[in-house]
Amino acid sequence: MIDAASDASRHERLIRWAAECHALAPDAFELRLAAGDASFRDYYRLTLPDGTTRILMDAPPDQEDSSPFVAIARRWEAAGLPVPHLYSVDLEAGFIELEDLGNTPLQHCFDDAAETLTWHERAMALLHDLQNHAGPGTLPRFDAALLERELELFPEWCLGEWLGLETPVGWSALRQALVAQALTQPVVTVHRDFDAMNLMVRDDALVLIDFQDAVAGPLNYDLVSLLRGRYCRFDAPRFAAWVEAFRCRAIADGRLPSRTTQADFLAQANAMAAQRSLKVLGIFCRLTLRDRKPGYLERLPHFLDHLEDSLAGLEGHDAFKTWLSDTFRPALVTRLEASA
Repeated sequence: MIDAASDASRHERLIRWAAECHALAPDAFELRLAAGDASFRDYYRLTLPDGTTRILMDAPPDQEDSSPFVAIARRWEAAGLPVPHLYSVDLEAGFIELEDLGNTPLQHCFDDAAETLTWHERAMALLHDLQNHAGPGTLPRFDAALLERELELFPEWCLGEWLGLETPVGWSALRQALVAQALTQPVVTVHRDFDAMNLMVRDDALVLIDFQDAVAGPLNYDLVSLLRGRYCRFDAPRFAAWVEAFRCRAIADGRLPSRTTQADFLAQANAMAAQRSLKVLGIFCRLTLRDRKPGYLERLPHFLDHLEDSLAGLEGHDAFKTWLSDTFRPALVTRLEASA
C-alpha cells in the first residue's frame, strides 16, 4: 500500500537535497515530474534560476540499487560513449542529479518509413560503438541461470497468473534450445533493454539511458532488442538483412569469429529474439498483476507477433508453434477483450 505521507516526506527531502547541491533556497528553483518508469524510480526536471535544467532521479534505496547505474554511467562516459553526465550522487538517499537530455526518445522520430529505417541504422551504429568500447569484464554474467529465469517468467506470469493455461508440450525443449543458442555467442557488453524508449535523441544524435541492468552476455541480444522491440515490426527480409550487416561488421571488428556463417548467425538472432519475446510477455503480465502498472497488456499482441516471427526462423518446435497459434493466441485475445 502506498503511503502518501511517506511519499510527501521523500519529495521534501529531494527538494532540500537539490537546494543544498546548488546552494539555493528550496523556493528558488522549479521542480516538476518528468517521467516514471517500470521500476520504482521517478524523474523530475529541475529548472535553476538561470534557466539551466537538470534531471533528478529519485530511486528509493530500499527498492532500487542505483550503484550499478552510477558505476556504469561513469565508466561508459570515460570510454567516450554517449550517456548522461552525473552532476551529484547520493546513493544512501537514492538521489542522483544528471544531465537533462530533453523530451525526445527515439520512438518519437518514427514519423515515416524512411526515417524509421534511418534511425534504426543509427542505433545499430551506436550498438557497435558500445560493444567495441565498453568492455564486459566488470558486469554480471548473463549466464544460463539468468537466461532460464527470464524464460520462466512466461509460464509463471503470462500462462499461470494471467491466462490460467498449463505449460504446453514442447516448452522444455524450446527453453533448452534457446538457452543453448544464446550461450554459443561471443560475450560482449549488453545494455539489456536496447529499445527505442531507452535511446534519447539530442541534436540528431543518440544518447543511452536506463542501462543499470547491463550484463556481459550474447553478442546479438541488444540487436534483437532493437529490431524486435516495442514500436516496430519489420518483415523477415529486412530483419535478415540487418542481422547480416551486423554480422559482417562484428567480424570486421573482431567481436565475432569469421567462421560464423550467415545462416548460423541468423538462427542465433531468431533464437535470441524468441527468448526475449517470451521474457517480455511474462514481464508485462507481472508488471500488470504484481506491480499494478497499467498499459502493458496492450503491448502483448505485438510481442506475440515478434515471437511467432522469431520461431518461424527456427527449425523444429512444431508442437509449440501449433500451440501458440491454436491455443495461446485465442486465449490471449479473449482475455484482453474481457479486461478492456
